[in-house]
Amino acid sequence: LFLGISFLASRTGVIPSEIETVISQLTRTVLGGQGMEITHNDKELENYLSNAFVKDTKNPVLIDKYLNGKEIEVDAISDGSEILIPGIMEHLEKAGVHSGDSISIYPPVSLSQEIIDKVVKISTKIAKNMGVKGIINIQFIECDNEVYIIEVNPRSSRTVPFISKVTGVPMVDLAVKCMMGEKLFDLGYGTGLYQSIDSYVVKVPVFSSQKISGVEVSLGPEMKSTGEVLGLSKDYEEALYKGFVAAGVDMPDKNKYILATVKPKDKEIIKSLAKRFDSLGYKIAATEGTSKEISSVGVDSLVVNKIGQEDDILEFIQSGKAGLIVNTPTKANDSKRDGFTIRRKSVENGVDLLTNLETVDALCTLIENRISDKDLDVFEISEVYNSKKASINK
Repeated sequence: LFLGISFLASRTGVIPSEIETVISQLTRTVLGGQGMEITHNDKELENYLSNAFVKDTKNPVLIDKYLNGKEIEVDAISDGSEILIPGIMEHLEKAGVHSGDSISIYPPVSLSQEIIDKVVKISTKIAKNMGVKGIINIQFIECDNEVYIIEVNPRSSRTVPFISKVTGVPMVDLAVKCMMGEKLFDLGYGTGLYQSIDSYVVKVPVFSSQKISGVEVSLGPEMKSTGEVLGLSKDYEEALYKGFVAAGVDMPDKNKYILATVKPKDKEIIKSLAKRFDSLGYKIAATEGTSKEISSVGVDSLVVNKIGQEDDILEFIQSGKAGLIVNTPTKANDSKRDGFTIRRKSVENGVDLLTNLETVDALCTLIENRISDKDLDVFEISEVYNSKKASINK
């Protein structure tokens, strides 16, 4: 439904009055992604709907089509006629992970100029036609070289402090002045897409899963992070490395196993990742089904028994033999499933857990490129946007 509303807004500049109430209801209902879930087949949809109607018999269930693409986020300032976009953020994880739990990258590293131009054009058109004066947040998906809109929020978002800090654009100050009737042309920062910094900043979420017992820890549409850290560098991969380190994610210990157990649709990707980790000298352990897939590409792995069997996976985790656990849930938020128990056991024993394979891929890339603490540059974030301001003034 959000896609449909946003399509109307971007193509016609008009939001039909009969759906204005629906938009306001959606804004209240989906705050933090609560109650959202991605289902991949009819059976998963039936299970979700059955549970949903047990919990709430009065409110409707809204169904969107899921697009397996890259998520893009924009925080902009509008004075009602012109728009200023301090920066465009690209998410590392594909759409389906809540924006608050995604690793965000500024400036984007993989978006084409064509996609960036589309994002700027659509953002400008929406802000103007909605008559926004102040801050507007828009979330997009890029899929098959097309841009789709997830949602439009005529308000500040959690990424405003991030983008303000790294660009040096005082978004709240400018937004308040626009709300009071001033024009962007007179505020000294221009209009359109602001000039990017010549460094990369990566925002990595921080979780408190160890301190909150019994909660689901896998990434999904519901937001679970309780904070965030920033990694900053002239080099994108170094910035990502800094973000991981600051968030408490360690590079895997080669004296321990990388333990993998993934859902069926992720088997092909885990085979590729297993080959890469194996070539780097890591030992791999896996549950039986995942181990069979890994062995089909010539990678040996230690088979770990299922829960309830002798020397099962929970005992393996508790023994300290695993240095990193890769688990992609078949069904999140179900405490009766083995996957839920495995993920809880991981965090409760202080073992790094990754539930999204894009994140695993990024971690593997950092190891392949041999980035380490001794190679890192340290500097103040103000050095980045102050030098950019100087170049603009020239």
